[in-house]
Amino acid sequence: MKRRFSVLNILLLCASLCPAGRAQELKLTDLAPPTKALVDVGDRAQLFVDRTLVYQTERVWFTQHQGAKHPANPLVVADQPWEGWRVQIYGNVLYDQEEKIFKMWYYSEGRGNGCYATSTDGIQWEKPPVGRHDAESGRRSNLVFDHFLPSVIKDTADPDPTRRYKMTCARPDSRYKHYTYWTMVSPDGLRWKLSGEKPLAPGFDVVTSHWDPFRKLHVSFVKNHQLPWRGHWRRVFDLTASKDFENWSTPIPAFRPDLRDDASTLARVEQARPLLDRADDPARLRTEFYGVGAYPHESCTIAFPWVISINNNARWGNHEGPAEIQLAASRDLVEWHRPFRTPVIAKGKPGQWDSGYHTTASSAIRVGDEIRLYFSGANYTHGTPAIYRTQFEDGKSTGRGDRYTSSIGLVTWKLDRFVSVDGPASGGTLTTVPMKFTGDRLELNALTKPKGQIVVELLDASARPIKGFARSSPIKGDDLRHQVKFSGDISQLSGHPITLRFHLTNASLFSFAFRKNDG
Repeated sequence: MKRRFSVLNILLLCASLCPAGRAQELKLTDLAPPTKALVDVGDRAQLFVDRTLVYQTERVWFTQHQGAKHPANPLVVADQPWEGWRVQIYGNVLYDQEEKIFKMWYYSEGRGNGCYATSTDGIQWEKPPVGRHDAESGRRSNLVFDHFLPSVIKDTADPDPTRRYKMTCARPDSRYKHYTYWTMVSPDGLRWKLSGEKPLAPGFDVVTSHWDPFRKLHVSFVKNHQLPWRGHWRRVFDLTASKDFENWSTPIPAFRPDLRDDASTLARVEQARPLLDRADDPARLRTEFYGVGAYPHESCTIAFPWVISINNNARWGNHEGPAEIQLAASRDLVEWHRPFRTPVIAKGKPGQWDSGYHTTASSAIRVGDEIRLYFSGANYTHGTPAIYRTQFEDGKSTGRGDRYTSSIGLVTWKLDRFVSVDGPASGGTLTTVPMKFTGDRLELNALTKPKGQIVVELLDASARPIKGFARSSPIKGDDLRHQVKFSGDISQLSGHPITLRFHLTNASLFSFAFRKNDG
């Protein structure tokens, strides 16, 4: 006898398959309400990594600026017996304001995996013997945990000193088949215990997290392996957030490859051709995401997605292909903009230490007026034989440990100088969308070339001049905080819709910000 299902039957069946309490799950919109149509820029610096505030342009262009590689790179290398043949920043770096030192949690290929390092300047790193004894060498090591991908913050606001440090990570559990995503806490960043009784999100393998001081949120990017996307099962990333580090929102899509990504796969593969171990398989050429670093900015979240370009299956499992770091931005943690799709960290030339595969710390950090992003560089690709074997079938060495390795380096940007809008010698303009602000002065992060300048117009929502406000005095020179001078008092316009028009002549504009005068 055939059983017929009504709509009600189907709804009841679906309800029975859903976990109890599903309807009460935390939503991201409960934590980070969406922006409104009239953007309120407040007194926060506005970047051009996305084009949300750009309404119209004439004779200007946008330039992505790669991070400047530190001349001492690589800063951290595999030089201890327990580290094996490579180290990676499958972790993060923070500056401890109380102790006045930089702290790094990173991954090694050797015994124990989870390592800890410190530095007084973020350049010269030490590996203090604060961890367990290494069984083979007998020495006290800097191995402090067995977990994978530690994203660590120091939470001085938590009244419980045993929860001073907080970590998300991937760790094995007998109840699950793979490394799953967990939260952990520690009194000192060295001794860790589980914080929750269940994984923070579905999935396994790669997780990166950061604390957003502007939204007051813990934010995690988690890899989702179980998604057929554009004809392939791909690595993609979802996002989940929490206010208390215990209750996490239902993961939502964050990074998915699109046609533009796939169409440029071959171009990225060709750049790494001398490093690849397998010939291309056109049926397998595709782009995926392998991880996501982040930098919480006052007006948005900047992300550094790890983009892997797959050219074939590797000789021994997994996939072959190079990886690079790109740039993205979101104002609401829901919609992500990626206008450039080119490396924001330059790849080294074949043979150099960072020529094949890049990953980043889970979060970039601000040090004064500099943004620092620690990254891993490898001189091999994702599917290289060196990862899986020490010898080929004929007994020859794959070169692991001498020819092939991974190390940790640093790139930096001057404050907010990720993307500029540039005007030629003949002049060009950028007009913003209508917005409202708070403050009594306008600052520009900008530089001008010889005979260059920037002039600003204050317009109403229909882009007409506002009575009493002539064009500003010209801005010239290189400054992170040029103060724009108008004929009128702009505090009178605070809270009302306005439009800005920038006239750029031989000039680059990185950001603008309405600010409040002290006192």
